[in-house]
Amino acid sequence: MRMHHIRRPAVAAIGIALMACGANSSSTSSTSVTAHFPVTIAESGGASVTISKQPHRIVSLSPTATEMLFAIGAGAQVVAVDDQSNYPANAPMTKLSGFQPNIEAIAAYTPDLVVASDDTGGLVHGLGALNIPILIEPAAKNLDESYKQIEQLGAATGDVEGATSVEKKMRSDLATIVASIPKPTKQLKVYHELDDTYYSATSATFIGQVYALLSLKNIADGATAAAPDYPQLSAEYIVSSSPDLIVLADTKCCHQDLSTVSARPGWSSIAAVKSAQVIGVDDDIASRWGPRVVDFLRTIAPHVKQLELQAA
Repeated sequence: MRMHHIRRPAVAAIGIALMACGANSSSTSSTSVTAHFPVTIAESGGASVTISKQPHRIVSLSPTATEMLFAIGAGAQVVAVDDQSNYPANAPMTKLSGFQPNIEAIAAYTPDLVVASDDTGGLVHGLGALNIPILIEPAAKNLDESYKQIEQLGAATGDVEGATSVEKKMRSDLATIVASIPKPTKQLKVYHELDDTYYSATSATFIGQVYALLSLKNIADGATAAAPDYPQLSAEYIVSSSPDLIVLADTKCCHQDLSTVSARPGWSSIAAVKSAQVIGVDDDIASRWGPRVVDFLRTIAPHVKQLELQAA
């Protein structure tokens, strides 16, 4: 299974303290500040990163951070992204790896800020020895954490206004989509498929929280003994659960669609297969926690609406 689906480290609560040169430091939300430097972004665990001046040579080793950076208007400040950062199309993709980072290769781009999702392979220590600031933005567990990361990147890059605008639009768009769904007469069940060996995601994950916005019951929540976040379900369990909606986040990696799912032994009896409510989504959009979550929800919502109307 692709690693970016299942790597979800614990996320610390992160606050932002902005310090104008010569002024006393003060904690404040980035939505109410101007782009002053130096800026210190501190984790509740005690670690912090200080960016002395607005960065103009950013290296992103996180596909989600790359999407956020370009969305908030900091794309022109990005000089290199990792080999998984395939969106937007004009992101300067390189052979850099976020999973197995090479300090020398990263430093060759002379970055004044590096953004990553994990402190993998001694990344923080290695870049610190070279006096290169690094901001760790781990996988968000919910939308609030996603919004917080957008705010942090706005503060770190000096693109505060752009970050505020992106966050406001995300909130507005998501609220509009959720409001378009009729009040449920019964709780619909969903199965989210990460790959064709039936790995799934529970409500404890970011994508699980997105389903909760639509009041969907996640069948993976009933099979969390071995893996509370990303359990591997059995075909028998999925068939017996008979979800009303199946979302395939393995259309690119595993080439799954309604026809392949329908051909699986016993799956023709599943409610979602009977009603053809098997939705193929972009694997990357479904595995990231950035602004394109709006696109994901916009894809799912019409199917939920149709099912709700049929049940009424």
